[in-house]
Amino acid sequence: MLHTTAAPGIQNIRILSADTLTGDTVVNRRNEDLGKIEHLMIDIESGRVIYAVLSCGGFLGMGDKLFAIPWKALTVDMPEKRFVLDVDKKRLEQAPGFDKSDWPDMGDRTWGTGVFKYYGAEPY
Repeated sequence: MLHTTAAPGIQNIRILSADTLTGDTVVNRRNEDLGKIEHLMIDIESGRVIYAVLSCGGFLGMGDKLFAIPWKALTVDMPEKRFVLDVDKKRLEQAPGFDKSDWPDMGDRTWGTGVFKYYGAEPY
């Protein structure tokens, strides 16, 4: 859940620790549950978060399908303490995904460009 450690009275929170974001729910604009954030992937050279790894489906963490979601494709819903991804649930089901034991090379620019294009986000 989006936990905050800002001083009382501060409303504009711009910096959060990564562990407060993992496990957060992701919904679409229709308020349909799409899954939860499992990992944040950081470009070591720039220090920027590039992808959030979204887990969806399965039961008790087994059989989950993972998706690399461009960070720019997510928005934060602070009042509800969750993320919003503007994608239809059926489109997400057809998105390029992977399983926990077979991750793609997220440093591969060709792969990354395809992921960014799929979600309509501009590659970094």
